[in-house]
Amino acid sequence: MKRKKFILCLLLALAMTVSMASTAAAQPAQKNIIMATTTSTQDSGLLDFLLPIFEKKTGYFVKTIAVGSGQAMTMGAKGEADVLLVHSPAAEKKFMADGNGVERRLVMHNDFIIVGPPNDPAKIKGMKRAAEGFKNFAGTASLFVSRGDNSGTHAKEKEIWTAAGIDPVGQKWYQETGLGMGQTLGMAAEKKTYTLADRGTYLALKKNMGLDILVEGDGILLNIYHVIEVNPKKWPKVNFTGAKAFGDFMISKETQDIIKTFGVDKYGSALFFPDAGKKEEALGK
Repeated sequence: MKRKKFILCLLLALAMTVSMASTAAAQPAQKNIIMATTTSTQDSGLLDFLLPIFEKKTGYFVKTIAVGSGQAMTMGAKGEADVLLVHSPAAEKKFMADGNGVERRLVMHNDFIIVGPPNDPAKIKGMKRAAEGFKNFAGTASLFVSRGDNSGTHAKEKEIWTAAGIDPVGQKWYQETGLGMGQTLGMAAEKKTYTLADRGTYLALKKNMGLDILVEGDGILLNIYHVIEVNPKKWPKVNFTGAKAFGDFMISKETQDIIKTFGVDKYGSALFFPDAGKKEEALGK
């Protein structure tokens, strides 16, 4: 009887050891991931929802640095971030061409909108072309608040100014904040004037803001997000395993299904649209 009890205890101890070893093996060796991302993904609340799921699922801990897409890619190019979640396609392609990224994967999109006060002094409401609205700002000298921070939103804004054939920099009616999307929207609300915003951040913050959507739907306003793992061959200290785990998570069916419905219950429409596996050229058509 004593011998049987001894063997049983030995088997239990062995099972516990195997279980503990298995759990330890499942834990990542380097647990921290530095993610440089846009203020729009942060301000919209999407990351606050997704990151706890990712961390529980994988054992990684994500340190989020929310800056403009340009600043996020500068961090990546210096090896100061492991993974990027950004929305500035032209700059992203250069980032990849320079060998700074391993893989660039399509995650989701929403769109940019031109917002402003309900009385609309520049008379842009309902215009089909964003560039025409921008021409009206110049023509009427109506104050326009720009992020001016080399973000994806700022890059899109500059693209629209170019399409309009106008250089607004230095004009009295054009003010650059150097701030993120949420703060720039807040400044536009305070001054009762215009700005370019991504729809997700606007919907998340619009309550009591007093700004209306005035121009939307133009193809130039498409806003596309990619996830990029920083190249460990260039920066050996980069946590590539963690970065890839995050990238895989963002394009997984589970996460894409969450993105599809995120914001519907609160705002009546999704803040982003999932795009994993799609061709970028097909978006917005």
